[in-house]
Amino acid sequence: MIPMQQVRFGIVGVGNMGSAHLSHILRGNVPELKVTAVADINPARLKAAKAAAEKAGQPIEGFPTAAALFESGLCDAVIIATPHYDHPPLVIEALAHNLHVITEKPAGVYTKQVREMNEAAAKSDKLFAVMFNQRTNHIYRKMKELVSSGRYGEIRRTNWIITDWFRCQSYYNSGGWRATWAGEGGGVLLNQCPHNLDLWQWICGMPAKVRAFCKEGHFHEIEVEDDVTAYFEYANGASGTFITCTHDALGTDRLEIHGDNGKIIITDSKTVTVKKLNKPEEVLNRELDFRQMLALVKGQTGEKLYTEESFECPENWDQQHIDVLINFTGAILHGEELIAPGAEGVKAVEIANAMFLSDWLGRTVEMPVDGDLFYEKLQERVKKEQGEH
Repeated sequence: MIPMQQVRFGIVGVGNMGSAHLSHILRGNVPELKVTAVADINPARLKAAKAAAEKAGQPIEGFPTAAALFESGLCDAVIIATPHYDHPPLVIEALAHNLHVITEKPAGVYTKQVREMNEAAAKSDKLFAVMFNQRTNHIYRKMKELVSSGRYGEIRRTNWIITDWFRCQSYYNSGGWRATWAGEGGGVLLNQCPHNLDLWQWICGMPAKVRAFCKEGHFHEIEVEDDVTAYFEYANGASGTFITCTHDALGTDRLEIHGDNGKIIITDSKTVTVKKLNKPEEVLNRELDFRQMLALVKGQTGEKLYTEESFECPENWDQQHIDVLINFTGAILHGEELIAPGAEGVKAVEIANAMFLSDWLGRTVEMPVDGDLFYEKLQERVKKEQGEH
C-alpha cells in the first residue's frame, strides 16, 4: 500500500472505452481516483479528452505517446485502452516505470505475448489487473456461487448460445483496424466474446480439449470470424458447447450448466432459473425402470422430479466498469483483493486461440494450446491479409 488519499491515474488511449473511463472519473464515480494525464496518438482525441477535463474543472496533461505519459511522473497507475495487440507491450512498459496497471480486455491476441506480460507482472511489485467488468455482474456472480456450492453436483455439460452480438457492416467499416488479423487479431472471439469466455472459465473451469468451426467473413465483408461453433471436453469428462456470431439480428443469450444434481440456466444475462433434482441422476439411473422414469417425468406418480426457482438479479450494466476501477483503486490504497487479477486474462485468450487453431488445423486441440504454433498460423493470416506471399 502507498500513503495517498487519491491515486493519480493515466489513461492510455481515449477512444470509445478510454473516454468512457475518463467520463466516469471526471463525474466523481471513482472517488479515490484522479485522472492526471491521458495519451493518444490521435491529436483530435487528445484535444477532446483535455477539453472534457477542463470543462469538469479538472485539467489534465495530454501526451502523444504512451511512453511520454509513463515517463512524466504524473501518474501512480494507468489503464491501457488501446487496440488489442498493444495491450501486453504497454503493460510491460508501464510496469517497468513502476506504475500499477489495469488493461482493457482482451489481455492480448495470442498466449505467447500474454504469458510474457504475466511474467513481467510477476516480477514487479506493482498491481496488475484486467477490465473483466462482467465479473461484477450480479447474475454471473450468483451463478458462480451456485456452481461453487456443490449443491447441484459435478458439472456434466455446459452450453452457451451467445449470439446477441449483432453488428452491421458499417460497424466494421468504422475503423481500419477492426475485424482484421493484423489490427484486431480476430473477430467476434477477440472483440465481443472475451467477457463471455472469461465468465465461462471463471464459473466452470478451463476445458481440456477443443474442437471448433469458425466461419471467416461469412456474413460480413471482413477477413476474420463472424460465426463460431465450438465443442469442449473437460478433464472430468464433462462436455460443453459455445456458439456465437455477429450476424443474428434477433440474437440469443442462454447459458446452461448441467450438474448431476440439477441445472442452472441464465437467460438474457438477467434471469436465473434453478432446477434442483430431488434425487441425484445416478440414483434415478440406478433405481428406476423405464416406466417409472417416464411416469415421474410426466408427473404421474405424485412425486416431483425436481423443484424449480426463478429470480432476477438487479442489473448493474452502468456500474460494472466503475466497480472494477473502484476495486483496482482499493487494491492499491487498502490492499483489497482484485476482482480480476491480470494473470487470469490469459485464460480467455487461450480458449479463443484454441478455437482458432482447431478450425485452422481441422482437428481437436488439446489444452494448454501450443502458443508457438498458434502464432505461426496467425502470422500466415496476417501476411495473406496484407497481400504478402
